[in-house]
Amino acid sequence: MSDLNEYLAQKRQALIERRAHARVNDTGPTTLSASARVEGRSGIRRIRIRDFQIISDSGPDFAGYNLGPSSPELQLGVLGSCLTHVFLIQAADREVPLNSLEVEITAQVDPRSGQPGYEDVPVYPHNISYTVHIDSPASKEDIAALYEAVERTCPILNLLINPQQINGTLVHNTTEKAV
Repeated sequence: MSDLNEYLAQKRQALIERRAHARVNDTGPTTLSASARVEGRSGIRRIRIRDFQIISDSGPDFAGYNLGPSSPELQLGVLGSCLTHVFLIQAADREVPLNSLEVEITAQVDPRSGQPGYEDVPVYPHNISYTVHIDSPASKEDIAALYEAVERTCPILNLLINPQQINGTLVHNTTEKAV
């Protein structure tokens, strides 16, 4: 048994226990949170999620220091992370053996977007596509069913595909400069 399939057995057991716990406790939705703060003269963005930190930065061509991925690159990484995780969940749940799994994501961004003559070019990553590489002894039918289940249940894929309502609030603090 490959290391990945040993992990899938552990994942399956955790999934069974998690579902049983959710049925018994019926706690409802969980609120997720993150924060991002600009730091110092570098302009880096420090993202905090639970006890973790991620640095986001721009390249030198955009007044950054290349100390971390840009926000659009992080978004593609988040999509890839979620897709691979949901493949693992679905493979464990369906007992589909996997020897290896890799997801590659690409998108286009155009720095001219929003400028005169390019008003119709999206300011966000677009033409997003992903390729899944799976090595598995499972049948083509099992892999196709696995892929379909992942596309149906991947939270971040579905967040990006389906229109969302996002509510923003601005809090403006003023600080008087010392004379």
